[in-house]
Amino acid sequence: MKLHQTSEPIEVTESSITGSRFYDVNLTGASFEDVNLSNTRISNANLSGLNLDNACMKDVTITDAMMVGMTINGILVSDLFAAYEAKTKQES
Repeated sequence: MKLHQTSEPIEVTESSITGSRFYDVNLTGASFEDVNLSNTRISNANLSGLNLDNACMKDVTITDAMMVGMTINGILVSDLFAAYEAKTKQES
């Protein structure tokens, strides 16, 4: 199925869309529940305000990302990095 220059909500339930590709797509306000995104690649994306709840993050890699205000379990990621760097300096 191909959708091009469409502006309407899509509801997908109990389906497999494995191998689907999304280019230049606005998913603002989209909701994903009980989904399998394993081995998914997201590049050049605005994830501002993203909420991940009850998610398996095993082997997730984040590179070259702006993480201002990002928290993990309520702890600012910038604070986690600062604590890590301070501990690393103490050990050397």
